[in-house]
Amino acid sequence: MPLILHIDTATTIGSVCLSKDGQPLQTLVNDKQQDHAASMVLFVQEIMREQQVKPEDLDAIAVSAGPGSYTGLRVGVATAKGLCYSWEKPLIAVSTLQMMAQGLLSRVEDTDALYCPMLDARRMEVYTAVYDASLHTIVAPHALILSPEAFSEQVSAKKTYFFGNGSDKWQQLMPPHSNALFVPYILNAADMVPLATAAYERKAFEDVAYFSPFYLKPFHSTMKK
Repeated sequence: MPLILHIDTATTIGSVCLSKDGQPLQTLVNDKQQDHAASMVLFVQEIMREQQVKPEDLDAIAVSAGPGSYTGLRVGVATAKGLCYSWEKPLIAVSTLQMMAQGLLSRVEDTDALYCPMLDARRMEVYTAVYDASLHTIVAPHALILSPEAFSEQVSAKKTYFFGNGSDKWQQLMPPHSNALFVPYILNAADMVPLATAAYERKAFEDVAYFSPFYLKPFHSTMKK
């Protein structure tokens, strides 16, 4: 089983995790997005020093690849790619939304429900998807402008968990329904471990030279020309 370094900077919470044999060994977390560029490299150095791991010991580097914050994703992917280049390691990309679903599923252990992660995309828009308890995609990742009718099909059919930093505004908008459950969740690189380990076993690696984050929608700058 592999020794994998995991990096997540998709939101304001950034984290680095080291895993072995599909189990997290240690995780370090930073809650200041403006520090991600510096803190991720320091976290990598710290976690490898404390776990007595050398670059040559690693089997792969995994990154939370989006959707999420444009700035955050660029920092995380650039860091992961730089390490892959320097250490000659394969790159594993993990969907941020599927990673979130994996994380909540491991906490609630509800095998008869749907999982709907939500990341804030500003105003009334979110990045979202829907997964079943086997993490099969029911609704593919997309950018969604919320309306009261959103997810009516899912909550009518089955208990559905809504979570992530975009779920609060959905909770305020949606009509109450007994199948709609809103639960707290904070993104953490350790939630990437099962998905990245499975990808490693399948040898599902990215092209380090050409890989870019899954932004889902184009970047629009608010700066004046």
